[in-house]
Amino acid sequence: MRYAAPGEQGSLITLQKNYGNFINGEFVAPVNGNHFTNTSPVNGSVVGEFPRSDRADVDNAVAAAAAAADAWGKTSPQQRSLLLLKIADRLEQNLEYMAVNETWDNGKPVRETLAADMPLAVDHFRYFAGCVRAQEGSAAEIDEFTAAYHFYQPLGFF
Repeated sequence: MRYAAPGEQGSLITLQKNYGNFINGEFVAPVNGNHFTNTSPVNGSVVGEFPRSDRADVDNAVAAAAAAADAWGKTSPQQRSLLLLKIADRLEQNLEYMAVNETWDNGKPVRETLAADMPLAVDHFRYFAGCVRAQEGSAAEIDEFTAAYHFYQPLGFF
């Protein structure tokens, strides 16, 4: 199947002219206001303007993550697993859209993004959803006087 370019009549995808950093659940402009132009290797068309982020943007993202760490750390393995499964479901529901978008961004043939890249991404989210539920703490005897134990506490994304 042949797909129309973003923004053309019949295209599956419409791209914004300008994008921001996704921090604390919303898109925000880069602190320095700088963007770079990303072009599609498919036909050289402009995909969009993306943040040319710097240390201030990273600091904002780290601060947002640190603020969420306590609540996230209290999220049960079951809930984290369900979130990963929801991501997999959403990707699967939008498989063709995501695959075509990926093709315009990286130039890979759409048959590969449809048949391999996106289905594998879905599979990875499902796999790690299972891993989260199976992960548990452990204890090991190092010698007759020493034991080591591990409690896994989530920090960051997963």
